[in-house]
Amino acid sequence: MAANADMVRAWEQVARTAQQMAADGLVVGTAGNVSTRVGDLVVVTPSGVRYDRLRRSDWVVVDLDGKQVHGTLRPTSELPMHLAVYRNTDARAVVHTHSVHATAASTLVDELPAIHYVAAGLGGTIRVAPYATYGSEELAEVMLLALRDRTACLLKNHGTITVAEDLDSAYGKTEVLEWLCQVWLAARAAGTPSVLPGYEIEHVVERIRNTYGQPR
Repeated sequence: MAANADMVRAWEQVARTAQQMAADGLVVGTAGNVSTRVGDLVVVTPSGVRYDRLRRSDWVVVDLDGKQVHGTLRPTSELPMHLAVYRNTDARAVVHTHSVHATAASTLVDELPAIHYVAAGLGGTIRVAPYATYGSEELAEVMLLALRDRTACLLKNHGTITVAEDLDSAYGKTEVLEWLCQVWLAARAAGTPSVLPGYEIEHVVERIRNTYGQPR
């Protein structure tokens, strides 16, 4: 497959996002992965390559069936999760991390309560997908269930997944999710956190939709 401007820009965004999550301490070593969809192709981080060493020639492109169409490096081992998102949702970007607080929270609960209204920006309470071996189709399946009507979920004893229309948005959701987990862990260590009722989260979702940020 010949390189084109859209693919080059997509790889630059993928590499920049991967490098940012490493710099921000959301992954260790070569853990985690990033992808974005361009048409019917997916640009994704390679497996086992440190993000601070990614080069322009390291880009990897697969189709929606997982067939590699560009690059010599093997795609991330978590490719089944990325492809499951693109086959079943309208998302155009996926970020997967092993961030400390989110991973810790994933070991304690089956659902992260909405203790702060910013959870509304992720769809509400954060579901925790049951544990399944990394890189497996089973993990992709349970992740999809946890993401239903959400843009983020936790993977039990594993990490996080966020999805969005672009990588900047997906990464922003990752940051929010990590912060929520950190706040919840701190509150839980000190006592019993209060939880916002579901109707308030629904109210905030509506406010975010209609009043937050700048008009498009």
